[in-house]
Amino acid sequence: MAAEGPATRRVQVAEHPRLLKLKEMFNSKYGSIPKFYVRAPGRVNIIGEHIDYCGYSVLPMAIEQDMLIAVEPVKTQTLQLANTNPLYLDFSTSANNIQIDKTKPLWHNYFLCGFKGIQEHFGLSSLTGMNCLVDGNIPPSSGLSSSSALVCCAGLVTLTVLGMNLSKLLAKYRGLQWDKVLRLEEVQAKLGVSLEEMLQITEDTLHPEPYSPEEVCRCLGISLQELRTQILSPNIQDVLTFKLYQRAKHVYSEAARVLQFKKICEEAPDNMVQLLGELMNQSHASCRDMYECSCPEVDQLVDICRKFGAQGSRLTGAGWGGCTVSIVPADKLPSFLANVHEAYYQRSDQDFTFEKQSLFATKPGGGALVFLEA
Repeated sequence: MAAEGPATRRVQVAEHPRLLKLKEMFNSKYGSIPKFYVRAPGRVNIIGEHIDYCGYSVLPMAIEQDMLIAVEPVKTQTLQLANTNPLYLDFSTSANNIQIDKTKPLWHNYFLCGFKGIQEHFGLSSLTGMNCLVDGNIPPSSGLSSSSALVCCAGLVTLTVLGMNLSKLLAKYRGLQWDKVLRLEEVQAKLGVSLEEMLQITEDTLHPEPYSPEEVCRCLGISLQELRTQILSPNIQDVLTFKLYQRAKHVYSEAARVLQFKKICEEAPDNMVQLLGELMNQSHASCRDMYECSCPEVDQLVDICRKFGAQGSRLTGAGWGGCTVSIVPADKLPSFLANVHEAYYQRSDQDFTFEKQSLFATKPGGGALVFLEA
């Protein structure tokens, strides 16, 4: 592959089985060949859970599994979407009259979000139509961002058709302001202390017992009405207890673990994998006990993964189900996969419809790309 630009590659499609198969399916579907292909990866959050919206960094990794779209711009204003998976039905609409039904989470709506987002941000009108065929190998509903990958693909498809540079879109977001959001990171920044010191401040300031709305009001010197209208979001208006100590402990300790993880990767000591695994294990314990976003099934899977060779294992994504991520030495991978499959999937009473997609190995993958045929 030779570089065409910052997010473009020229490829010999015949040398790439998946692209070649997609090209053939596209030709069978539309009676023509794609002009280009767009790829966006899924991602797994290695460490750093429920801290991003508190102002802290997380450490995600693009995975090898991805979304791939074959595209042909057309002279009409019709946007036609199809999927290689027969479970996802074809869809067609006007490129200049995008309507997204928020009550129905259909697959094509994710593409429409990316398409419409570019259209609105640049104030575009009279967009050309296109024929698109989508192929994905990211397990759905697994916390690996299959839907986000599809949205990213759609945005990159639209930019490519329009001949725009992705950097223009990125620059548009540089001025975002969060002044009205009081996040835990802002508390640390204003105090000018380290994360470790913030953990001690949490210990000294908050008590482990849950706070009632009335106690929160007394601490802040506000009324219940002010609490509900100025601080609480609509979906937590009726919450009767607030575990402030536990949530703050998780956020500050998890943010510190992310920085420790990064430092270990940079310094690469001999026992690096062991140290990284320990941080992942600590992260899961904090998610389970302090943030309470795990569940018995995930805890069981984490324990099984550690038992059969994972140096570290933890839930990833929002939690309450979903996905786990484990760091496993390459030489132990075959036995690890076989043993976890037998111990968790074969012996479980649950119905794993997508069992073959549920357990897989991956390595760090590349970012979003546009493929042009050489």
